Amino acid sequence: MKKEISLVLLALLSVASTLTAQQKPAYRIFDGKGKKVKYSKMLKELGKADVVLFGEYHDNPIAHWLELELTKDLDAQHDLVLGAEMLERDNQGELGKYLSEEIDQAGLDTLARLWPNYKTDYAPLIDYARTHGLPFIATNIPRRYANLVYRKDFAALDTLSEEEKSWMAPLPIPFDSTLPTYRKIIKMMGDHGSPRLVKAQAMKDATMAWSIVNNLPAGHLFLHFNGAFHSDYHEGIGWYLKQYKPSLRVKTISTVSQSDLKKLDEENLGKADFIIVVDEDMTSTY
Repeated sequence: MKKEISLVLLALLSVASTLTAQQKPAYRIFDGKGKKVKYSKMLKELGKADVVLFGEYHDNPIAHWLELELTKDLDAQHDLVLGAEMLERDNQGELGKYLSEEIDQAGLDTLARLWPNYKTDYAPLIDYARTHGLPFIATNIPRRYANLVYRKDFAALDTLSEEEKSWMAPLPIPFDSTLPTYRKIIKMMGDHGSPRLVKAQAMKDATMAWSIVNNLPAGHLFLHFNGAFHSDYHEGIGWYLKQYKPSLRVKTISTVSQSDLKKLDEENLGKADFIIVVDEDMTSTY
């Protein structure tokens, strides 16, 4: 009898081992130190923040799916405000009309500047806000003004009207060109890199941070969606949040791609409080 039980247990262990070997996880979550964590643990920790910066890969379907799932789960526990890099401040009026159902999707498509992947990747978030009555803030500086900084430096913004200046962080913005992520931009761009390119990036980061600070009611949690480079290593938007309101509790998420999901690559350590590692073979949304 004991022998039969042992054989059964051995068979069960063999099946379990085979099933484990056959699992193909699409992503895993790690903390900044490289420790594997469960989604429930991340959710609990993010719920303690005033602001969560979700750094995505713009074309990654896992990141977009998790953004929606995180929105639902945080909304179930907190008073939530949503915001995104992908919408510019001068389109807040059009976005507000869509959220209040004054216009439909066709109207929003016509009146607002939407990213090419809006319908697949960002519409689900905005439609969730519309259905559940959540504020959704267009946080980014209008692209034409970031391009103006790239072409003519910060000083060119001084010539704008007061209305145009209202669509960006107050001038002059704090600026530190020695931040590692800004220095990395110059290195990555090679011959195309310039101090003005970094300043244009800083105008985006500052404006998004300013938008968050000025649209965060007491007792609410602001969940913000942006490209990972805007918040990696707690710089970018996070650095500006510290300048504008040092008391804010800010948590960050980053998205990375790896061939091996078993551990966090050394180069990705410390990028954020939580790091979503996606299989590098994952299909892109565009």
